[in-house]
Amino acid sequence: MIATAEHLEHARRVADAILYEGYLLYPYRQSAQKNQARFQFGVLMPPGYADLDPHERSVSQTQCLAECAADSAAEVTVLARFLQLRRRCVQCLVPQTGDWKSVHSLELDGTRHTTWEEAVEREESVSAPLAGLLQGGALTQRVQIAATETAENLVAADGRVAGRMIRCTSAISAVISVAAERTPGPYGAVRLTVRVENHTMPSAGLSTREDGLALALIAAHVLIGLPGGTFLSMTEPPEWAAAEVAACQNIGTWPVLAGPAGCRDLMLSSPVILYDHPEVAAESAGDMFDATEIDEILTLRTLALTDAEKKEARATDAKAADLMDRLDHLPPEMLDRLHGAIRYLGPARSGVSSAADISADDVDGPPTKKPDVPWWDPGADTTVSPATDHVTVNGVRVAAGARVLMRPGSRRADAQDLFLAGREAIVQAVVHDVDGNVHVAVTPADDPAADLQRSHGRFLYFAPDEVEPLETDDRPEAELAANQDPVSPVQGAQKGKSR
Repeated sequence: MIATAEHLEHARRVADAILYEGYLLYPYRQSAQKNQARFQFGVLMPPGYADLDPHERSVSQTQCLAECAADSAAEVTVLARFLQLRRRCVQCLVPQTGDWKSVHSLELDGTRHTTWEEAVEREESVSAPLAGLLQGGALTQRVQIAATETAENLVAADGRVAGRMIRCTSAISAVISVAAERTPGPYGAVRLTVRVENHTMPSAGLSTREDGLALALIAAHVLIGLPGGTFLSMTEPPEWAAAEVAACQNIGTWPVLAGPAGCRDLMLSSPVILYDHPEVAAESAGDMFDATEIDEILTLRTLALTDAEKKEARATDAKAADLMDRLDHLPPEMLDRLHGAIRYLGPARSGVSSAADISADDVDGPPTKKPDVPWWDPGADTTVSPATDHVTVNGVRVAAGARVLMRPGSRRADAQDLFLAGREAIVQAVVHDVDGNVHVAVTPADDPAADLQRSHGRFLYFAPDEVEPLETDDRPEAELAANQDPVSPVQGAQKGKSR
């Protein structure tokens, strides 16, 4: 057993999202250019594909650390999960000859059937006692998936067979290996190594990426369970384990603690970098499949598709059809939920069903206390003052009102910088971003729109080493502040670094 059923189900929800990350992209039609190059995450190609593209690997490796007693009877369980490409071909029946003819699409009673590349979910399980692995008994399990071909008749409303759908997959051969060793030192943590390797040998040469995808393990990832043991966070390891975590070699995947917060016997290693205990947002009404999806934007755009576009999307893939049906019948209150979430509200107190059940002694403050000043507002941090703060550049104090030469490009540059280099500017504010970096906000001295830009709080932002002081500014800070519009620096700080 990999973990408790509840913890495993929690982790599977995230793993399923990874499985279909980038599977089909908005606008969910196969005619869309972006859907001509699908399957970008966690693709393990057959070894022979390296001759075409050495950057696409055929092996993934996960290494992570766990604590487990020497006399423990713990068992390591690995679930390797991936998608296998399944090609769907539409054929129509030629009445005159009775032969089948391959076509791109066939419309039957208002429903369009198209040729497409689907995917089949695959899952392989490997288990071994940890004690045996630590004694050098590395486990290797071969995976053999046979080629398949099925035919489904397409029957018209009048009962006649008008066509058929042929679905086929290629044979795939893979290997899953699990090994364990004790790390040196007094703590004796366990280093687990899980490798997933594609060993498929094509029957013919590979000339395109599509050839390789037919034999690939797509969106490959693993769930690793260790009941009786405790996994260490690879993102925020304890200090004593930091060096050993840094020594772990993860190839094409990154392991994080999985399951709900507090679960320490389950890891998810995926081709998408996640944080510990990742969760699918509660506001999400369902999978949008689109890589780095933003549910509200994709929902609104999908709802704006024409009937003809939705029809094509439904014909593209069964998952696209389900998506169209779900969004077409999305209740307004579900759409409202996508508009935003207030993450600073804490969870409801156990046993409390309404505000009337909360007494003054139950909470330290209002149960839904909103910060007085949002985190992005300079007023949230009284230790900074854009109008009076300064930074030292080449031994010269630079603050609001100082004159400098713009010298962009010491760290980064863009095309606009070519027109700014060497020009004189007036410093409007010295601002700090949320990461602690300092930026000098300026307006070009010869810009006729400088006053207008300043009134809107729109400045050019440079790092301190991208400006050159023209003079020493020894004026008192009170005088500098008195000469500045108190609104503009705040507006500029809110906008962050932009040019």
